Amino acid sequence: MRINDLDYRIAWRRFKKGTSFFVPCLRLEESKETVLAVTRRLGYKVAIKVVIEDGIKGLRVWRIK
Repeated sequence: MRINDLDYRIAWRRFKKGTSFFVPCLRLEESKETVLAVTRRLGYKVAIKVVIEDGIKGLRVWRIK
């Protein structure tokens, strides 16, 4: 998955219900749309929230179904 000109390798098969991952990014809306496009294609339902973790702004993505 490519976000803000960086490639992220997500272990989608291990992305189980109730788990989450953090993606550091600045262009939040564009990044959110990228994550949603990939998760929709895979049939995953996710919740996405803008967060700051360890002083770094980004998206936290939870799989809810």
